[in-house]
Amino acid sequence: MTTQEQINQQLNHLNQEQLNQVADFITFLKFREKLTKPLKNIDKIAQLYQEFAEEDRQLAEIGMNEYADLLTQEDHR
Repeated sequence: MTTQEQINQQLNHLNQEQLNQVADFITFLKFREKLTKPLKNIDKIAQLYQEFAEEDRQLAEIGMNEYADLLTQEDHR
């Protein structure tokens, strides 16, 4: 007997309140599944990662250049 058949058999013995609770639990399971599904488009994720990595590198270089300029100004004082 499959799990589905076993569950169906057990459902036949539940009262209305218990069936309502089962229905609520099924709704919860479906909701949880939507929240925990991983992103399927790995190529898109990789592309975004590359774009942000390049942007981060550029911002870091700008920051380092500004820092170097400040150090140079400090040395001339």
